[in-house]
Amino acid sequence: MKNIKTFVVVAALALISSSSFAQTVTATVSTLDGAEAQIAAKAKLAGAGYSITEAYAGNQVHMTARLTK
Repeated sequence: MKNIKTFVVVAALALISSSSFAQTVTATVSTLDGAEAQIAAKAKLAGAGYSITEAYAGNQVHMTARLTK
């Protein structure tokens, strides 16, 4: 029983700490390079790294990234 309680507490703390740093940023411009430059600038302001999660190129480029600390 003690092991189960310990596991639940550790799992809850892991979820809290992971979600507290998760932040998503987006950019919409005319080129892929411009979109990535905007994402990089936003990440730098937040003092974080980034991982691009989605990019769409139609009439404009829309890019979404997740900031990582």
